[in-house]
Amino acid sequence: MKSTMLDLVQNETIKLLRRRRFLVIVLILAVLIPIFTYAQYRQVQTAQERMGTSDWRALLTQQIVDTQNRLASSRLPEEWRQYLKIRIEQQQYYLDHDINPNAPGGPSFARGFMDQAIALFLPLMIVVLAVDLVSAEYSEGTIKLLLTRPVRRWKVLTSKLLTLILFISLTILVALIMAYLISGVIFGYGGWNLPVLTGFEIVGSELDTSRVFMIPQWQYLVMQYGLGWFVCLIVGAISLMVSVLVRSAAAGMGIMMAALISGSILTQMASSWEQAKYLFMVNMQLTDYLAGTLPPISGMTLPFSLTVLSVWGAAALIVAYTVFIRKDVTS
Repeated sequence: MKSTMLDLVQNETIKLLRRRRFLVIVLILAVLIPIFTYAQYRQVQTAQERMGTSDWRALLTQQIVDTQNRLASSRLPEEWRQYLKIRIEQQQYYLDHDINPNAPGGPSFARGFMDQAIALFLPLMIVVLAVDLVSAEYSEGTIKLLLTRPVRRWKVLTSKLLTLILFISLTILVALIMAYLISGVIFGYGGWNLPVLTGFEIVGSELDTSRVFMIPQWQYLVMQYGLGWFVCLIVGAISLMVSVLVRSAAAGMGIMMAALISGSILTQMASSWEQAKYLFMVNMQLTDYLAGTLPPISGMTLPFSLTVLSVWGAAALIVAYTVFIRKDVTS
């Protein structure tokens, strides 16, 4: 009896749940999100105590003054100087239009969480899910049984890919729900319709506000978490390729962790190495384009980063399918 794709996906889902990788991710989020929430709460409290007021306008004005004082330092690297200048212009824009960019609330925390988690934290969670999808078949001794069934190899790998996409989507959804519910205990659950400005563009080293427009925060979150899902999807595809190429799950984990961590380092150091913008890990901070943050390398834009990530993802899948179909995996 031939197995349908639905049967194969169901089988892969059961195997993934049995390894309890997804449960580990949920537990990690359940432990770390309260810590992040408390850290932000303490940051807000400290700023208010230092200023002696809870007025966001006064706090934002002081942030602008502090940043201007940092710009006065002659030892500040030029790329940081550009970043801080653009940050001042953005903060002044929010101040001039009477919009609090750090309005408290569960949705605002969820927005800040994705900004910080998209380039390293969430991709690492996806690596935990994906890096042993194929290599685990070797360690569990099920690879021969899997491939001696009357099922084409491409269908076997496709079922693993579809299962991975399902759990990537669940991971992003769980992260959003937990960030909202947990942070809402302290910051409140309102703020879905708060105005958020987007459309900032970086032209050279200047901030262009001619296309800035206002959207409700829930719409911004949809775009933001959609970009986060796309980044995790690409990381998942590359992790799947590594799982096909490397039989050891530990080795695959080491490779992907090294790639992701090196990406976070390169984004801080790669401003003078223009070719680094073609590396997938330098292009993962997609939410920065929504917020109008200076890209790590001059000339990078959202369409450019989406294209680079898409090419890497497609190439990873081509390599994974080619090797999995042709390689003597039963030896």
